[in-house]
Amino acid sequence: MSRILTGRVAAVLPANIDTDIIYPGRYLNITDREKTAEHLFELAYPEVRAAIQPGDLLVAARNFGCGSSREQAAAAVKYAGVGAVIAASFARIFFRNAINLGLPLVVSPEAVERVREGDVLELDLEHGVIRNHGREETYTAAPLDPRAIELIEAGGLVPHLKRKVMAHA
Repeated sequence: MSRILTGRVAAVLPANIDTDIIYPGRYLNITDREKTAEHLFELAYPEVRAAIQPGDLLVAARNFGCGSSREQAAAAVKYAGVGAVIAASFARIFFRNAINLGLPLVVSPEAVERVREGDVLELDLEHGVIRNHGREETYTAAPLDPRAIELIEAGGLVPHLKRKVMAHA
């Protein structure tokens, strides 16, 4: 995985998208993380799930991922093929769960105000810069911590730890 990602904005979502909207609680018994994607936004935004292509981006207003601490919500986003989520802010536990799964999250209130569905964006995770190719605009984002980038590049916390253990074996 590169520290620079490019993707099309599949959807722009409102504020306070909670984990029940992202992944309904009635599916918590599903243990296969990849199958969680089948229920992404099922209750409120099924058209978003249907529109997502591999590497697409989701954009949301503030407080994305609020609510319960269920890891399945972040897994559903990742395994639906979303390349990254850009939001004005994220719930802390959702942010941590996503990074631990290797899903890039980018905080940029400026981008949220300007981008539209269908825009093609380039995200520089390390330097906190978002380029909108269609509008020829650049937005400021919070750069990701180098440790978060390391986890994302490894594909998440578990693959990262496996690599570390194998390197010392």
